[in-house]
Amino acid sequence: MRNPAAAARPRKPSLFKKKETALAPAHRKPLKQRLVENWQLYLLLLIPVVITIVYKYGPMYGIQIAFRDFTASRGIWGSEWVGFEWFERFFSSPNCGRMIVNTVLISLYSLLWSFPVPIILALALNQLRFHKLKRVVQTVLYAPHFISTMIICGMLRIFLSPSGGLINLLLGTSIDFINQSSMFRTIYIASGIWQEAGWGTIIYLATLSSVDTSLYEAAKVDGASVFQRILHIDLPALVPMAVLQLILSASNLMNVGFEKIYLLQTDLNKPVSDTIAVYVYEQGILGAEYSYSTAIGLFNTAVNIVLLIVVSRIAKKASDVQFV
Repeated sequence: MRNPAAAARPRKPSLFKKKETALAPAHRKPLKQRLVENWQLYLLLLIPVVITIVYKYGPMYGIQIAFRDFTASRGIWGSEWVGFEWFERFFSSPNCGRMIVNTVLISLYSLLWSFPVPIILALALNQLRFHKLKRVVQTVLYAPHFISTMIICGMLRIFLSPSGGLINLLLGTSIDFINQSSMFRTIYIASGIWQEAGWGTIIYLATLSSVDTSLYEAAKVDGASVFQRILHIDLPALVPMAVLQLILSASNLMNVGFEKIYLLQTDLNKPVSDTIAVYVYEQGILGAEYSYSTAIGLFNTAVNIVLLIVVSRIAKKASDVQFV
């Protein structure tokens, strides 16, 4: 007979018994197996990939006209290869330094003044407890975003007109603000904040809406003031999104809005409003200098890519947040 005590004792695992293998993680499965198991998802992914390749990467072959003396009759491949001739022409032009400085200064000042405004508005709106008032304020702040740039520029010219303009009537003066070089950047940046700040708060309000409400309740129990709750709960929650917005804004540092500058530009304010975007339009569209304007645009894009990488690295070291 079998000893009951021996049967009750737990058996030692055999050294020669094969270990049971756990299921392999999804990322370690062969690509073929993953394609078979999730073919529906990959099929959906294929659509935007194809569209991106066709409409984004496909036309990039035209960048080579920046290194050719392009003429429409010969086509891209039939045009003569000139190397860096157009880049040398741009950097040796008398207005090159002025255009680069104007572009950088307008972009930096816009980023410096307009970047924190949506964050401040989102923090303020998040503290409103009267929902009807909150909706009204949000609508008033969002509305300018839906006004076209051409109408905005028309409104600015009317409000800042030296004869009968609203600003001059309030100040009791007759100053021609638009034609003053010293006022152009202020007008551009202030109108941009008024037009886009309210729309930018949507992203930050959406981020704040995901914050756990128990954190606020615990802070109130501990006696934290409104300012302390904003400082220790709201701001840390906004840091990743703020860093992402900063990276995206810095990557477009050289792409100052062409339309508003072109519509507000005059002969008198041209020394501070002459930017690279306007120059590319004048040379490429008005002057039919396609190779020259493409070379300038390629230089602009290269600078933006470098800025994107640099700002991303700085943001990673400063806040441990990285998106690129």
